[in-house]
Amino acid sequence: MNKRFPRALFALITAASLAAACTPAPKETKIADPGTEVAGTVELWHFFTEREADAIDQVVKDFEAAHPKIKVTVKSGQDDSKVTQAIGAGNGPDVGLSYSTDVVGKFCASGAWVDLKQYIDRDKVDLNQLNATTRSYTEYQGKRCAMPFLADAYGMFYNKDLFAKAGLSAPPKTLDELTAYAKKLTVKNADGSLKTVGFLPLYDFYENAASHLAPAVGAKWLTDDGKSAVGSDPAWKTLMTWQKQLVDWYGYENLTKFRASLGDEYSADNAFQKGQVAINIDAEYRLAFVKDQTPNLKYGVAPIPTSDPARYGGGYVTGNIVGISKNAKNPEAAWELIKYLTTNDKAIVKLSGLLKNIPTTTASIADPGLNADADFKTFIDIFTNPNSSTTPPSASGPAYQETFGQFLNSYQAGKVKDLDAGLAGADKQINSVMTLGG
Repeated sequence: MNKRFPRALFALITAASLAAACTPAPKETKIADPGTEVAGTVELWHFFTEREADAIDQVVKDFEAAHPKIKVTVKSGQDDSKVTQAIGAGNGPDVGLSYSTDVVGKFCASGAWVDLKQYIDRDKVDLNQLNATTRSYTEYQGKRCAMPFLADAYGMFYNKDLFAKAGLSAPPKTLDELTAYAKKLTVKNADGSLKTVGFLPLYDFYENAASHLAPAVGAKWLTDDGKSAVGSDPAWKTLMTWQKQLVDWYGYENLTKFRASLGDEYSADNAFQKGQVAINIDAEYRLAFVKDQTPNLKYGVAPIPTSDPARYGGGYVTGNIVGISKNAKNPEAAWELIKYLTTNDKAIVKLSGLLKNIPTTTASIADPGLNADADFKTFIDIFTNPNSSTTPPSASGPAYQETFGQFLNSYQAGKVKDLDAGLAGADKQINSVMTLGG
């Protein structure tokens, strides 16, 4: 899930708008012969706004300078809802830039975005230059309808001042250590209410999504045959048991009351940036928010603690994706733009520097011009770590994650008395939703 759109909002968008794109896939249009000069106008829709939209404009100008016969029309602030509705109505953009990898399966299966294989084969684009994880989340069942546009890696932020006050120095590396740190860092008011929370474990707080925490225990979402694995993979039970014990230590009602008092995740009132939460799960983009909104905050970053020390160093990886709309008016120019944004190392390094997201090609990651400070490098190391993983694409989009998220919210609230039976029921619900959605 991308940083700029809350998961609850994304769930509503998915249910309401992705259906508009689920029309039968059109036949593939014959592409131009190799070496054909591409010209004309291409329309790019993306979700970025303000400073980040300016960054896109800068790189688009570079593209136009390198392709003088192609003119790019950019529409910023266009989220997935607007893009998919436009595609469903037959008048979508040539190029769509999505903020979530969760829609890849839906777009590929429905034909909302075209298969890029013919363009890739014709232009002899080496996909091995892409990071392995980004290759996996930009295709579905062998069909590549998207290319990766920068990436996010999730780790842990910790407040150095609060650590020092509690007599702590290095970050926790295991879930058991995280529990001990969370308790030691927690401060209560005279009336017993929470003043400062060491780690706020609720699944629906900020970036504490199940997908972001799954790599901490190596949990699998789907079986080899594409069915739900949440009931059969014991790693989920390990994660849920650990989380529920910490919730119970705080008291669910105490946590929900405390959470209600906290500011918006993407504002200067972010609970971690204000020192209300000592340890927080977040991605590399938080570095830019802290620098802009709370420049005096003393903090450190590290991988998310794990159940098995052998898994330490990895994390959840996701990112933005870009593809050609099925009703693109100038698909050749659309491909030229996509190829530039996703395989031109110079352009990728520039975008990474401006947007403060992780580049996705092996050459751009190693580029000395990346200007990666120690904190940013920590997230690059998480991104490239073999223990890192992502959520698998599904024809139902993020429906399986949303359904499981509802179960997790019930479980942490104490509404599920038998965890094994609850997980078995969650399996059935997820499989049902995936069947309907697919």
